[in-house]
Amino acid sequence: MNKTVKTLLILVALSAIAYLFVSKVFSGTEEQKSAAKGGGPMAQKVAVDVFVVSPMAYQNNITSTGSVIPNEDVELRSEISGRITNINFEEGSRVKKGQLLLTINAAEMQAQLQKLQSNQSLYKDMEARQRILLEKEYISAQEYDQVSNQLATATADIQALKATMDKAYIRAPFDGIIGLRQVSEGSYVTASSPIARIVDVSPVKIDFAIPGRYSQMVQEGQEITFTTEGSAEVYKAKIYAVQPNIDPVTRTLQIRALYENRNNDVKPGAFVSISMPLKEVEEAILIPTESIIPEATGHKVFLVRAGKAAPKMVKIGQRSETMIQIMEGIEPGDTIISSGILQARPGSDLSIRNVRSSKE
Repeated sequence: MNKTVKTLLILVALSAIAYLFVSKVFSGTEEQKSAAKGGGPMAQKVAVDVFVVSPMAYQNNITSTGSVIPNEDVELRSEISGRITNINFEEGSRVKKGQLLLTINAAEMQAQLQKLQSNQSLYKDMEARQRILLEKEYISAQEYDQVSNQLATATADIQALKATMDKAYIRAPFDGIIGLRQVSEGSYVTASSPIARIVDVSPVKIDFAIPGRYSQMVQEGQEITFTTEGSAEVYKAKIYAVQPNIDPVTRTLQIRALYENRNNDVKPGAFVSISMPLKEVEEAILIPTESIIPEATGHKVFLVRAGKAAPKMVKIGQRSETMIQIMEGIEPGDTIISSGILQARPGSDLSIRNVRSSKE
């Protein structure tokens, strides 16, 4: 056998081996596709954990944020212009209602008052003499009335001036704490000059809002709890006022609660986190929060139906740290996928690893 024949035999043999190999590979691929399509041993199942729904009692709580505001808050200003002659308070101190805080120079008004009082005394004497003369019919009633009117005018002028002079003495409008003063003795003040701020911080008000859909579940006297920023201590307050209308822009209801604040531990202006319990629901549908899938049109879950994943749109309610209330879309006894949701698709075959229920 010559060299050319040997080469041809080797090429034929290699071609035969290559043909058998390629045929085997393509044959195996078709078998795998067929097996997967028919649900055979090569089909892939999604491993999931599930949650069996059963009704349970649930205390619905609304969480919100708000602010602390003082019970009363006033910026002190003078109603008259003048120079401050005396300051009778210490910054940051407690003051009582009616306490004299500041005096404005009223020397000119005092001099005017003395003049009016002198005129009043003169008119009193004249009125007494004219009355005697009128009784003896030495003068006419018209002459008497002229002096009587002068006396009445002088008396009215004195009362008006005294009312103005009272404004020279600035007093505390209510019990509270006075802040930092903005003036000194000798300063000239007008009606636009801020003097100091006085606030009542015992009690304080808690201002917050809730979604309008819960407006029928709120009433005066209801208790709330709140925490302040930077502190873990929980405080209790009572609702004392509810706005009569829902804000048409934010669709929220404005609420105010009162906290006694006897120890002044809550400062006005503080940011607070609020929890307000609503009426307890005896048979609520709750599922794990991780079972919810946000959608553009709402929220979705995957139910287990005959071993396959079935999507279902739901309406959610309140949520806690681990559970969320379902208002519509799920019934007691339904089985929800709680883990492995990202791999699940509508119609996916499921391999259930763990089963939990509301009763656990």
